[in-house]
Amino acid sequence: MPIADSEFILNKDGSIYHLNLQPDHISDTIITVGDPERVPLVSQHFDSIETVMQKREFVTHVGYYKGKRLTVISTGMGTDNIDILLNELDALVNIDFVTREPRPLEERIALRIVRVGTSGALQADIPVGSHLVTEHAVGLDSLMQFYPLVETGLEVEVASGVQQALGLSYRPYCVRGNDLLREQLGAGMVVGNTLTCPGFYGPQGRVLRLDLRIPDLIQQFQNFRYQSAEGEFRLTNFEMETAGYYALGRMLGHEVVSLNAIVANRATGEFATNSEDVVNDLIQNTLDRI
Repeated sequence: MPIADSEFILNKDGSIYHLNLQPDHISDTIITVGDPERVPLVSQHFDSIETVMQKREFVTHVGYYKGKRLTVISTGMGTDNIDILLNELDALVNIDFVTREPRPLEERIALRIVRVGTSGALQADIPVGSHLVTEHAVGLDSLMQFYPLVETGLEVEVASGVQQALGLSYRPYCVRGNDLLREQLGAGMVVGNTLTCPGFYGPQGRVLRLDLRIPDLIQQFQNFRYQSAEGEFRLTNFEMETAGYYALGRMLGHEVVSLNAIVANRATGEFATNSEDVVNDLIQNTLDRI
């Protein structure tokens, strides 16, 4: 059955509602960044640019880098924006815009989505200025309360352990990213487990004028450990999107990896004085490997 107009929303020009893109606007490999101003920092390396589009915080450039067609798109912050991004990117390749019907299973396309973003380290042994590739992401946000995410036994145990350690009234979710992309694009990087927080201040233990409900929140993050057959699981860094990427990517059938420029360390109190260089180096490394 065709998807109703109120659910699958198209603009007057036939583009998808928020991203303002049509199916032929994107490539099968997509680099995402949070900050709209970071899009041209990626596309400046392209040999040519064929499409430039902007609507709200979603800025898209499509072009070619060393003969490969690439898309770079900004997302804004938070898993609520990732919910929009992943669903609309998937619609661009897996829903027929004429019939408004999902494509048959055998015709569905798996996108390669690479998040390139900043992050703060939780552990003292992860240096500011390093690059980290996320193996598992743990989501403290509520996005997966609304989707039928299937987690492995290890993922459920880790998420339950985080719930118990923090005394939360709900169970977070835990998702492993794409192994092949992690090995291809994250070679030589720190391999870590990323905590996705639903905010920048309180949820990441920052105090300005408001006190925290959990006063030792950062220490709880840093001290969390889970022992499994695969070894010790610890939380290495945090940000605001990766778990949403990994969960929606798994359910929609896309390959997703998160690459993190470590610009702060909450254990040592450091912040990178050359944060732009750290990000630019990660962008160049990603383009060369992709």
